[in-house]
Amino acid sequence: MLSIGQRLRLRTGTALAFLALVGTACAGESPQGAVDPTDPGIGHVHGLGIDPADGTIYLAGHYGLFQIRSADTARRVADRIQDHMGFTVIGPKTFLASGHPGAANISSGGAVHLGLIRTTDAGATWTSVSETGTADFHAIQPAGTTLYAYDSQTSQVLRSGDEGHNWAAGAKMEVIDLAADAQDVARVYATTPDGLQVSQDGGRNFTALTGSPLLSHVDVFGTDELVGAGADGQVHTSKDSGKTWQVSGRLPGQASAFTAVDSQRLLAAMEDGTVMESTDAGHRFSIVYRPASI
Repeated sequence: MLSIGQRLRLRTGTALAFLALVGTACAGESPQGAVDPTDPGIGHVHGLGIDPADGTIYLAGHYGLFQIRSADTARRVADRIQDHMGFTVIGPKTFLASGHPGAANISSGGAVHLGLIRTTDAGATWTSVSETGTADFHAIQPAGTTLYAYDSQTSQVLRSGDEGHNWAAGAKMEVIDLAADAQDVARVYATTPDGLQVSQDGGRNFTALTGSPLLSHVDVFGTDELVGAGADGQVHTSKDSGKTWQVSGRLPGQASAFTAVDSQRLLAAMEDGTVMESTDAGHRFSIVYRPASI
């Protein structure tokens, strides 16, 4: 597993840039937001989402799943210290994730990789869906009844038509984030070391979207609209499936997690654990949570 200090080279044309490999930090992280000195805090933020059941913002960290209660309060769900990679909200109180159990479970003989896990009670309990002990999904993306995932253990994009119980192998490539939409389930986007790429055949083959900005994260709405966070903190949008792009706003730095709830409401987590929100498609961001240690 890669440490938070390791970086992945990204290329656009002949220009070279460097981007922290988002969502892969699994060791050597400093606590963030911990009040109890024995509490490891949040750690690296891997994902964000909003529960449509009650509007609660959830933060998926290296040391647990957290409910953001106020600008300075984040409560760990079920007091469970567990890594949550690939976190995504798919319905009211219903989330998907992957990652790794806490150190205590691993030392007692538990699986190192969680595979695909699912909760229907907003993280109070989780059940295994598939690939326990085998897969470490760093990105999970629903598209209607289709589910895409990126397994860091095999460096492969996978596709499932039965809610993640069985998987079909797709392209082998390094992926940071995936994006797809129910209106065109065969089209899937991926942010990669070589820039933004798109597949028109359900993840089997990908081609570069020439001229796209260097993105760490991307989301898609319908068949045409894209929004992504750039390696430089800029928020980019496209209305024509990535052919042309506009800068809608800027974050104060590179995002460690980025989620588009819809085309107007965006959530981003910074490297220090601060969570920011925009309600105008990225033109302006405000802080919704800042760790107590900052």
